[in-house]
Amino acid sequence: MRVLVTGGAGFIGSHVVEALTARGHEAVVFDLRDGPDVRDGEAVAPALRGVDAVCHQAAMVGLGTGFGDAPDYVSHNDLGTAVLLAAMAAAGVRRLVLAGSMVVYGEGSYACVWHGPVRPGPRAVADLDAGRFEPRCPRCGEELTPGLVGEDAPVDPRNVYATTKLSQEHLAANWARATGGAAVSLRYHNVYGPRMPRDTPYAGVASFFRSALARDEAPRVFEDGGQRRDFVHVRDVAAANVAALEAEPREGALTAYNTGSGDPHTVGEMARVLAAAYGGPEPVVTGEYRLGDVRHITADSARLRAELGWKAEVSFPEGMREFAVAKLRGER
Repeated sequence: MRVLVTGGAGFIGSHVVEALTARGHEAVVFDLRDGPDVRDGEAVAPALRGVDAVCHQAAMVGLGTGFGDAPDYVSHNDLGTAVLLAAMAAAGVRRLVLAGSMVVYGEGSYACVWHGPVRPGPRAVADLDAGRFEPRCPRCGEELTPGLVGEDAPVDPRNVYATTKLSQEHLAANWARATGGAAVSLRYHNVYGPRMPRDTPYAGVASFFRSALARDEAPRVFEDGGQRRDFVHVRDVAAANVAALEAEPREGALTAYNTGSGDPHTVGEMARVLAAAYGGPEPVVTGEYRLGDVRHITADSARLRAELGWKAEVSFPEGMREFAVAKLRGER
């Protein structure tokens, strides 16, 4: 299979290229590091010649620096995806695997002891300022028990990045219906591993902590460190992309798959394990917060395991030990 990998020189994309090559496929890299990006239709069209499928990894990621980033997020993620899909429609390329994200769900799944499953709204600034980080039942105000989110859960993007990731899925679904194409969105959890970008507000929390340790600084943990996340290794994510590309296509539709390790940990625990493996300063819990962050989000990846035969292979301790000494993008 000849696969065009957008963002193929980036963090996740470069691992996807390696995984495709290892499986005997031909990976064609399209990356803004080499010149134009996916918003340039004149550049995308010739890149699609002879291509059997597209693995769309190119995106602007992370929470950024504030709402002022919104035009850039929409331009890179949504306009870029629209241009790519239009070029695919014209070229007759009918298979797409999209780098989705679990951020489309907003807060994760919660249950109240009195009212069963509930969906808390955005956390109030007054509560965050007072250090009340846990969402409460919207009906009775009692504490909630977090659980796993399935792909059929309602979506509720809580920040600009999340909104653009959901828009990408809608565009891909419309493309699939209009062309008879097959689209898969892999809703990534917190991906980490070698080649993560260093020292940028557009990276993930694991990169923030690792970059701090490289500067001999203590990782700064927001809130109280109790936020639950699913940290999934980049090689496992790359393997999920290959599995999606090799699977029998479902024409005319988009299929979403949660893509996580299935082994949730708190952000504070991740910081401590990473700092210990690196041999650097212990983390500092700051009590600070970022508007748009959610408290707990861990999703059920059983559908991906059952339907595509994929499973995460890199354990949390093993992955963190490797990440502690791995080279980050931008490190000498």
